[in-house]
Amino acid sequence: MLQVLSSAWALLLGMSLLMVGNGMQGTLLGIRGEIEGFSTLEMSIVMSAYFVGFLGGSRMAPGMIRRVGHVRVFAALASLISAVMIIYPTLTEVWVWTLGRVLIGFCFSAVYVTAESWLNNAATNENRGQALSLYMIVQTAGIVLSQALLLAADPSGYVLFVIPSVLVSIAVTPILLSISPTPAFDTTKPMSLRELAGYSPMGCVGMFLLGGVFSAQFGMASVYGAKAGLSVAQISTFVAMFFVGAMLLQYPIGWISDRMDRRFLILIVSAVGVIGSAIGMLLGGNFTMLLVSAFVVGGMSNPLYSLLIAHTNDFLEHEDMAAASGGLIFINGLGAILGPIITGYMMDVVGPGGFYLFTGVLFAMLVIYAAYRSTVRKSIPVQETGAYVAVAPSSTSVALEYAQEYAIESELSDENATNAG
Repeated sequence: MLQVLSSAWALLLGMSLLMVGNGMQGTLLGIRGEIEGFSTLEMSIVMSAYFVGFLGGSRMAPGMIRRVGHVRVFAALASLISAVMIIYPTLTEVWVWTLGRVLIGFCFSAVYVTAESWLNNAATNENRGQALSLYMIVQTAGIVLSQALLLAADPSGYVLFVIPSVLVSIAVTPILLSISPTPAFDTTKPMSLRELAGYSPMGCVGMFLLGGVFSAQFGMASVYGAKAGLSVAQISTFVAMFFVGAMLLQYPIGWISDRMDRRFLILIVSAVGVIGSAIGMLLGGNFTMLLVSAFVVGGMSNPLYSLLIAHTNDFLEHEDMAAASGGLIFINGLGAILGPIITGYMMDVVGPGGFYLFTGVLFAMLVIYAAYRSTVRKSIPVQETGAYVAVAPSSTSVALEYAQEYAIESELSDENATNAG
Protein backbone atom coordinates (compact mmCIF):
# COMPACT_ATOMS: atom_id res chain seq x y z
CA MET A 1 0.00 0.00 0.00
CA LEU A 2 2.79 2.43 0.93
CA GLN A 3 4.57 1.62 -2.32
CA VAL A 4 1.44 2.53 -4.29
CA LEU A 5 1.05 5.80 -2.39
CA SER A 6 4.70 6.76 -2.88
CA SER A 7 4.56 6.16 -6.63
CA ALA A 8 1.06 7.48 -7.37
CA TRP A 9 0.25 9.99 -4.60
CA ALA A 10 0.11 12.93 -7.01
CA LEU A 11 -2.26 11.12 -9.33
CA LEU A 12 -4.51 10.01 -6.47
CA LEU A 13 -4.52 13.53 -4.97
CA GLY A 14 -5.36 15.06 -8.32
CA MET A 15 -8.12 12.54 -8.95
CA SER A 16 -9.63 13.17 -5.52
CA LEU A 17 -9.85 16.90 -6.32
CA LEU A 18 -11.35 16.14 -9.73
CA MET A 19 -13.99 13.91 -8.14
CA VAL A 20 -14.85 16.59 -5.59
CA GLY A 21 -15.39 18.99 -8.47
CA ASN A 22 -17.48 16.49 -10.43
CA GLY A 23 -19.58 15.55 -7.41
CA MET A 24 -20.25 19.19 -6.56
CA GLN A 25 -21.38 20.23 -10.02
CA GLY A 26 -23.70 17.25 -10.40
CA THR A 27 -25.58 17.85 -7.16
CA LEU A 28 -25.44 21.65 -7.43
CA LEU A 29 -27.14 21.69 -10.82
CA GLY A 30 -30.10 19.76 -9.41
CA ILE A 31 -30.50 22.31 -6.62
CA ARG A 32 -29.90 25.34 -8.83
CA GLY A 33 -32.28 24.02 -11.48
CA GLU A 34 -35.11 24.11 -8.94
CA ILE A 35 -34.18 27.67 -7.99
CA GLU A 36 -34.18 28.72 -11.66
CA GLY A 37 -37.60 27.12 -12.19
CA PHE A 38 -36.50 24.38 -14.60
CA SER A 39 -39.04 21.59 -14.98
CA THR A 40 -38.28 18.00 -14.01
CA LEU A 41 -38.19 17.01 -17.69
CA GLU A 42 -35.72 19.80 -18.47
CA MET A 43 -33.45 18.75 -15.61
CA SER A 44 -33.64 15.09 -16.66
CA ILE A 45 -32.38 16.07 -20.12
CA VAL A 46 -29.57 18.12 -18.56
CA MET A 47 -28.54 15.22 -16.32
CA SER A 48 -28.77 12.67 -19.13
CA ALA A 49 -26.46 14.79 -21.27
CA TYR A 50 -23.51 13.98 -18.97
CA PHE A 51 -23.76 10.29 -19.82
CA VAL A 52 -24.03 11.03 -23.56
CA GLY A 53 -20.73 12.90 -23.30
CA PHE A 54 -19.18 10.26 -21.05
CA LEU A 55 -20.00 7.48 -23.49
CA GLY A 56 -18.63 9.49 -26.40
CA GLY A 57 -15.47 10.36 -24.49
CA SER A 58 -14.76 6.75 -23.60
CA ARG A 59 -14.85 5.87 -27.31
CA MET A 60 -12.82 8.83 -28.58
CA ALA A 61 -10.27 9.40 -25.81
CA PRO A 62 -7.87 6.60 -26.82
CA GLY A 63 -7.46 8.10 -30.30
CA MET A 64 -6.90 11.58 -28.86
CA ILE A 65 -4.22 10.30 -26.49
CA ARG A 66 -2.42 8.46 -29.27
CA ARG A 67 -2.38 11.60 -31.44
CA VAL A 68 -1.24 14.26 -28.97
CA GLY A 69 -0.23 12.41 -25.80
CA HIS A 70 -1.44 12.07 -22.19
CA VAL A 71 -0.21 15.44 -20.97
CA ARG A 72 -1.90 17.57 -23.61
CA VAL A 73 -5.18 15.68 -23.43
CA PHE A 74 -5.28 15.84 -19.63
CA ALA A 75 -4.41 19.54 -19.41
CA ALA A 76 -6.71 20.65 -22.24
CA LEU A 77 -9.77 18.77 -21.03
CA ALA A 78 -9.30 19.71 -17.38
CA SER A 79 -9.17 23.36 -18.47
CA LEU A 80 -12.38 22.92 -20.44
CA ILE A 81 -14.08 21.34 -17.41
CA SER A 82 -13.06 24.32 -15.28
CA ALA A 83 -14.43 26.78 -17.86
CA VAL A 84 -17.78 25.02 -18.24
CA MET A 85 -18.34 25.07 -14.48
CA ILE A 86 -18.10 28.87 -14.54
CA ILE A 87 -20.48 29.13 -17.51
CA TYR A 88 -23.30 27.33 -15.66
CA PRO A 89 -24.29 30.24 -13.37
CA THR A 90 -23.52 32.81 -16.06
CA LEU A 91 -25.94 31.44 -18.65
CA THR A 92 -28.84 29.76 -16.87
CA GLU A 93 -30.49 28.33 -19.97
CA VAL A 94 -31.47 24.68 -20.36
CA TRP A 95 -29.71 24.32 -23.72
CA VAL A 96 -26.51 25.84 -22.30
CA TRP A 97 -26.53 23.50 -19.31
CA THR A 98 -27.28 20.52 -21.57
CA LEU A 99 -24.36 21.33 -23.86
CA GLY A 100 -22.17 21.97 -20.81
CA ARG A 101 -23.05 18.57 -19.34
CA VAL A 102 -22.20 16.85 -22.64
CA LEU A 103 -18.81 18.58 -22.66
CA ILE A 104 -18.12 17.81 -19.01
CA GLY A 105 -19.12 14.18 -19.42
CA PHE A 106 -16.85 13.88 -22.45
CA CYS A 107 -13.95 15.58 -20.68
CA PHE A 108 -14.23 13.58 -17.46
CA SER A 109 -14.36 10.33 -19.41
CA ALA A 110 -11.17 11.22 -21.30
CA VAL A 111 -9.49 12.44 -18.10
CA TYR A 112 -10.33 9.11 -16.41
CA VAL A 113 -8.86 7.18 -19.35
CA THR A 114 -5.65 9.21 -19.04
CA ALA A 115 -5.42 8.87 -15.27
CA GLU A 116 -6.17 5.15 -15.27
CA SER A 117 -3.45 4.40 -17.79
CA TRP A 118 -1.02 6.47 -15.70
CA LEU A 119 -2.08 4.60 -12.57
CA ASN A 120 -1.47 1.24 -14.19
CA ASN A 121 1.96 2.40 -15.31
CA ALA A 122 2.82 3.35 -11.72
CA ALA A 123 1.67 -0.01 -10.35
CA THR A 124 3.39 -3.39 -10.44
CA ASN A 125 1.91 -6.87 -10.76
CA GLU A 126 2.25 -7.27 -6.99
CA ASN A 127 0.38 -4.10 -6.01
CA ARG A 128 -1.99 -3.55 -8.95
CA GLY A 129 -4.97 -4.75 -6.91
CA GLN A 130 -4.14 -2.26 -4.14
CA ALA A 131 -3.75 0.50 -6.72
CA LEU A 132 -7.17 -0.20 -8.21
CA SER A 133 -8.72 -0.31 -4.74
CA LEU A 134 -7.15 3.01 -3.78
CA TYR A 135 -8.34 4.54 -7.03
CA MET A 136 -11.92 3.44 -6.38
CA ILE A 137 -11.80 4.66 -2.77
CA VAL A 138 -10.45 8.04 -3.92
CA GLN A 139 -13.23 8.36 -6.51
CA THR A 140 -16.00 7.54 -4.05
CA ALA A 141 -14.56 9.54 -1.15
CA GLY A 142 -14.20 12.57 -3.41
CA ILE A 143 -17.89 12.51 -4.28
CA VAL A 144 -18.84 12.10 -0.61
CA LEU A 145 -16.63 15.02 0.42
CA SER A 146 -18.03 17.19 -2.36
CA GLN A 147 -21.48 17.07 -0.79
CA ALA A 148 -20.21 18.73 2.38
CA LEU A 149 -18.79 21.63 0.35
CA LEU A 150 -22.28 22.46 -0.89
CA LEU A 151 -22.90 24.04 2.51
CA ALA A 152 -20.09 26.57 1.97
CA ALA A 153 -22.27 29.18 0.21
CA ASP A 154 -25.70 30.03 -1.20
CA PRO A 155 -26.55 27.77 -4.20
CA SER A 156 -28.31 30.70 -5.88
CA GLY A 157 -25.00 32.56 -6.21
CA TYR A 158 -21.67 32.00 -8.00
CA VAL A 159 -19.38 30.79 -5.22
CA LEU A 160 -20.44 27.14 -5.29
CA PHE A 161 -19.70 27.01 -9.02
CA VAL A 162 -16.33 28.70 -8.57
CA ILE A 163 -15.16 26.18 -5.94
CA PRO A 164 -15.27 23.07 -8.22
CA SER A 165 -13.78 25.10 -11.06
CA VAL A 166 -10.81 26.04 -8.87
CA LEU A 167 -10.45 22.48 -7.54
CA VAL A 168 -10.32 21.04 -11.06
CA SER A 169 -7.69 23.60 -12.05
CA ILE A 170 -5.59 22.79 -8.98
CA ALA A 171 -5.98 19.04 -9.56
CA VAL A 172 -3.99 19.25 -12.78
CA THR A 173 -0.88 20.70 -11.10
CA PRO A 174 0.41 17.75 -9.01
CA ILE A 175 -0.40 15.28 -11.77
CA LEU A 176 1.39 17.11 -14.56
CA LEU A 177 4.41 18.10 -12.47
CA SER A 178 4.96 14.87 -10.58
CA ILE A 179 4.22 11.96 -12.91
CA SER A 180 6.95 11.04 -15.37
CA PRO A 181 7.37 9.43 -17.77
CA THR A 182 3.97 9.13 -19.43
CA PRO A 183 3.05 5.56 -20.31
CA ALA A 184 2.58 3.99 -23.69
CA PHE A 185 -1.11 3.72 -24.49
CA ASP A 186 -2.99 0.86 -26.07
CA THR A 187 -6.41 -0.64 -25.58
CA THR A 188 -8.01 -3.87 -26.66
CA LYS A 189 -10.58 -3.81 -29.42
CA PRO A 190 -13.96 -4.70 -27.86
CA MET A 191 -15.81 -7.80 -29.00
CA SER A 192 -19.15 -7.31 -30.75
CA LEU A 193 -22.22 -6.85 -28.59
CA ARG A 194 -23.88 -9.88 -30.21
CA GLU A 195 -20.90 -12.06 -29.33
CA LEU A 196 -20.82 -10.66 -25.80
CA ALA A 197 -24.54 -11.33 -25.33
CA GLY A 198 -23.98 -14.89 -26.48
CA TYR A 199 -21.40 -15.43 -23.74
CA SER A 200 -23.43 -13.81 -20.94
CA PRO A 201 -27.01 -12.60 -21.49
CA MET A 202 -27.23 -11.99 -17.73
CA GLY A 203 -24.20 -9.72 -17.79
CA CYS A 204 -25.49 -7.67 -20.73
CA VAL A 205 -29.07 -7.25 -19.49
CA GLY A 206 -27.86 -6.56 -15.95
CA MET A 207 -25.39 -3.90 -17.07
CA PHE A 208 -28.07 -2.12 -19.10
CA LEU A 209 -30.53 -2.07 -16.19
CA LEU A 210 -27.82 -1.07 -13.74
CA GLY A 211 -26.82 1.84 -15.98
CA GLY A 212 -30.28 3.27 -15.38
CA VAL A 213 -30.02 2.80 -11.62
CA PHE A 214 -26.59 4.36 -11.38
CA SER A 215 -27.39 7.36 -13.57
CA ALA A 216 -30.58 7.98 -11.59
CA GLN A 217 -28.72 8.17 -8.29
CA PHE A 218 -25.76 10.13 -9.71
CA GLY A 219 -27.79 12.45 -11.93
CA MET A 220 -31.26 12.77 -10.41
CA ALA A 221 -30.85 12.34 -6.65
CA SER A 222 -30.37 16.07 -6.12
CA VAL A 223 -33.34 16.82 -8.40
CA TYR A 224 -35.42 14.43 -6.28
CA GLY A 225 -34.27 16.20 -3.11
CA ALA A 226 -35.15 19.62 -4.50
CA LYS A 227 -38.59 18.47 -5.66
CA ALA A 228 -39.21 16.79 -2.28
CA GLY A 229 -38.55 20.08 -0.49
CA LEU A 230 -35.32 19.06 1.26
CA SER A 231 -32.90 21.71 2.44
CA VAL A 232 -29.45 22.03 0.84
CA ALA A 233 -27.89 20.32 3.88
CA GLN A 234 -30.39 17.47 3.64
CA ILE A 235 -29.84 17.07 -0.11
CA SER A 236 -26.06 16.93 0.29
CA THR A 237 -26.38 14.32 3.05
CA PHE A 238 -28.90 12.32 1.03
CA VAL A 239 -26.69 12.22 -2.09
CA ALA A 240 -23.61 11.36 -0.01
CA MET A 241 -25.35 8.32 1.50
CA PHE A 242 -25.55 6.60 -1.90
CA PHE A 243 -21.77 6.66 -2.12
CA VAL A 244 -21.17 5.89 1.55
CA GLY A 245 -23.22 2.73 1.06
CA ALA A 246 -21.22 1.91 -2.07
CA MET A 247 -17.89 2.36 -0.28
CA LEU A 248 -18.81 0.32 2.81
CA LEU A 249 -20.63 -2.59 1.15
CA GLN A 250 -18.47 -3.11 -1.93
CA TYR A 251 -15.92 -5.38 -0.28
CA PRO A 252 -18.23 -7.50 1.93
CA ILE A 253 -20.36 -8.33 -1.11
CA GLY A 254 -17.22 -9.01 -3.14
CA TRP A 255 -15.94 -11.37 -0.44
CA ILE A 256 -19.24 -13.27 -0.49
CA SER A 257 -19.23 -13.44 -4.31
CA ASP A 258 -16.05 -15.52 -4.32
CA ARG A 259 -17.74 -18.08 -2.06
CA MET A 260 -21.19 -18.66 -3.56
CA ASP A 261 -23.10 -18.80 -6.84
CA ARG A 262 -22.75 -15.30 -8.29
CA ARG A 263 -26.04 -15.41 -10.15
CA PHE A 264 -27.90 -16.19 -6.94
CA LEU A 265 -26.00 -13.39 -5.18
CA ILE A 266 -26.97 -10.98 -7.99
CA LEU A 267 -30.60 -11.98 -7.36
CA ILE A 268 -30.29 -11.42 -3.60
CA VAL A 269 -28.49 -8.07 -3.92
CA SER A 270 -31.06 -6.88 -6.47
CA ALA A 271 -33.89 -7.94 -4.16
CA VAL A 272 -32.35 -5.89 -1.34
CA GLY A 273 -32.21 -3.01 -3.82
CA VAL A 274 -35.96 -3.39 -4.36
CA ILE A 275 -36.49 -3.21 -0.59
CA GLY A 276 -34.29 -0.11 -0.32
CA SER A 277 -36.24 1.56 -3.13
CA ALA A 278 -39.55 0.67 -1.48
CA ILE A 279 -38.38 2.23 1.79
CA GLY A 280 -37.53 5.44 -0.04
CA MET A 281 -40.82 5.57 -1.90
CA LEU A 282 -43.11 4.67 1.01
CA LEU A 283 -41.22 6.19 3.97
CA GLY A 284 -39.27 8.96 2.24
CA GLY A 285 -41.15 11.60 4.21
CA ASN A 286 -39.03 10.56 7.21
CA PHE A 287 -35.53 11.89 6.56
CA THR A 288 -33.84 9.12 8.54
CA MET A 289 -35.58 6.46 6.48
CA LEU A 290 -34.68 8.39 3.33
CA LEU A 291 -31.01 8.14 4.29
CA VAL A 292 -31.41 4.43 5.00
CA SER A 293 -32.91 3.91 1.56
CA ALA A 294 -30.09 5.85 -0.13
CA PHE A 295 -27.49 3.81 1.75
CA VAL A 296 -29.13 0.54 0.71
CA VAL A 297 -29.68 1.48 -2.94
CA GLY A 298 -26.13 2.82 -3.32
CA GLY A 299 -24.71 -0.09 -1.37
CA MET A 300 -26.40 -2.59 -3.68
CA SER A 301 -26.06 -0.92 -7.09
CA ASN A 302 -22.32 -0.22 -7.02
CA PRO A 303 -21.22 -3.75 -5.99
CA LEU A 304 -23.65 -5.14 -8.58
CA TYR A 305 -21.52 -3.47 -11.26
CA SER A 306 -18.45 -5.48 -10.25
CA LEU A 307 -20.58 -8.59 -9.67
CA LEU A 308 -21.95 -8.52 -13.21
CA ILE A 309 -18.45 -8.08 -14.63
CA ALA A 310 -17.17 -11.02 -12.58
CA HIS A 311 -20.18 -13.14 -13.60
CA THR A 312 -19.55 -12.37 -17.28
CA ASN A 313 -15.86 -13.23 -16.94
CA ASP A 314 -16.81 -16.64 -15.54
CA PHE A 315 -18.00 -17.60 -19.04
CA LEU A 316 -15.01 -16.12 -20.92
CA GLU A 317 -11.53 -17.30 -21.68
CA HIS A 318 -8.77 -15.21 -20.13
CA GLU A 319 -7.78 -13.68 -23.45
CA ASP A 320 -11.36 -12.46 -24.08
CA MET A 321 -11.96 -10.70 -20.74
CA ALA A 322 -10.32 -7.41 -21.64
CA ALA A 323 -12.09 -7.31 -25.02
CA ALA A 324 -15.46 -7.80 -23.29
CA SER A 325 -14.94 -4.82 -20.98
CA GLY A 326 -15.56 -2.26 -23.73
CA GLY A 327 -18.87 -3.85 -24.63
CA LEU A 328 -20.03 -4.03 -21.02
CA ILE A 329 -19.25 -0.35 -20.46
CA PHE A 330 -21.02 0.62 -23.69
CA ILE A 331 -24.16 -1.28 -22.67
CA ASN A 332 -24.04 0.29 -19.21
CA GLY A 333 -23.66 3.71 -20.84
CA LEU A 334 -26.76 3.24 -22.97
CA GLY A 335 -28.77 2.48 -19.85
CA ALA A 336 -27.23 5.49 -18.11
CA ILE A 337 -28.31 7.85 -20.90
CA LEU A 338 -31.94 6.72 -20.64
CA GLY A 339 -31.99 6.63 -16.82
CA PRO A 340 -32.40 10.34 -15.98
CA ILE A 341 -34.97 10.91 -18.75
CA ILE A 342 -37.20 8.03 -17.62
CA THR A 343 -36.72 9.03 -13.98
CA GLY A 344 -37.76 12.60 -14.77
CA TYR A 345 -40.86 11.37 -16.59
CA MET A 346 -41.86 9.15 -13.68
CA MET A 347 -41.31 11.98 -11.21
CA ASP A 348 -43.63 14.16 -13.31
CA VAL A 349 -46.29 11.42 -13.33
CA VAL A 350 -46.25 10.24 -9.70
CA GLY A 351 -44.28 13.00 -7.94
CA PRO A 352 -40.81 12.81 -6.35
CA GLY A 353 -41.47 9.18 -5.39
CA GLY A 354 -41.08 8.34 -9.08
CA PHE A 355 -37.33 8.44 -8.47
CA TYR A 356 -37.51 5.39 -6.21
CA LEU A 357 -40.22 3.77 -8.29
CA PHE A 358 -37.81 3.77 -11.22
CA THR A 359 -34.88 2.26 -9.31
CA GLY A 360 -37.21 -0.28 -7.69
CA VAL A 361 -38.59 -1.41 -11.05
CA LEU A 362 -35.08 -1.83 -12.50
CA PHE A 363 -33.91 -3.84 -9.48
CA ALA A 364 -37.07 -5.98 -9.72
CA MET A 365 -36.45 -6.62 -13.42
CA LEU A 366 -32.92 -7.76 -12.55
CA VAL A 367 -34.31 -10.13 -9.89
CA ILE A 368 -36.75 -11.64 -12.38
CA TYR A 369 -34.17 -12.01 -15.13
CA ALA A 370 -31.59 -13.55 -12.79
CA ALA A 371 -34.21 -16.07 -11.65
CA TYR A 372 -35.13 -16.85 -15.26
CA ARG A 373 -31.48 -17.36 -16.29
CA SER A 374 -31.08 -19.79 -13.40
CA THR A 375 -33.65 -22.05 -15.06
CA VAL A 376 -32.01 -22.11 -18.52
CA ARG A 377 -28.30 -22.30 -17.71
CA LYS A 378 -26.42 -24.23 -15.07
CA SER A 379 -24.29 -22.28 -12.63
CA ILE A 380 -20.53 -22.59 -12.73
CA PRO A 381 -19.16 -24.31 -9.59
CA VAL A 382 -17.77 -21.78 -7.12
CA GLN A 383 -14.29 -23.30 -7.22
CA GLU A 384 -14.15 -22.70 -10.99
CA THR A 385 -15.17 -19.03 -10.96
CA GLY A 386 -12.68 -16.18 -11.36
CA ALA A 387 -11.70 -13.56 -8.81
CA TYR A 388 -13.98 -10.61 -7.97
CA VAL A 389 -12.33 -7.20 -8.42
CA ALA A 390 -14.09 -4.05 -7.21
CA VAL A 391 -14.49 -1.46 -9.97
CA ALA A 392 -16.37 1.85 -9.71
CA PRO A 393 -19.18 2.41 -12.25
CA SER A 394 -17.49 5.68 -13.24
CA SER A 395 -14.33 3.86 -14.31
CA THR A 396 -13.54 3.55 -18.02
CA SER A 397 -12.58 0.52 -20.07
CA VAL A 398 -8.92 1.18 -19.25
CA ALA A 399 -9.38 0.52 -15.53
CA LEU A 400 -11.67 -2.38 -16.35
CA GLU A 401 -9.04 -3.99 -18.56
CA TYR A 402 -6.41 -3.62 -15.85
CA ALA A 403 -8.84 -5.08 -13.33
CA GLN A 404 -9.33 -8.06 -15.66
CA GLU A 405 -5.57 -8.52 -15.88
CA TYR A 406 -5.29 -8.43 -12.10
CA ALA A 407 -8.12 -10.96 -11.73
CA ILE A 408 -6.38 -13.30 -14.18
CA GLU A 409 -3.03 -12.93 -12.39
CA SER A 410 -4.68 -13.63 -9.03
CA GLU A 411 -6.45 -16.70 -10.38
CA LEU A 412 -3.24 -18.07 -11.95
CA SER A 413 -1.30 -17.40 -8.74
CA ASP A 414 -3.89 -19.31 -6.72
CA GLU A 415 -3.76 -22.22 -9.18
CA ASN A 416 0.04 -22.33 -9.03
CA ALA A 417 -0.02 -22.25 -5.23
CA THR A 418 -2.55 -25.07 -5.16
CA ASN A 419 -0.53 -27.18 -7.59
CA ALA A 420 2.66 -26.53 -5.65
CA GLY A 421 0.97 -27.59 -2.45
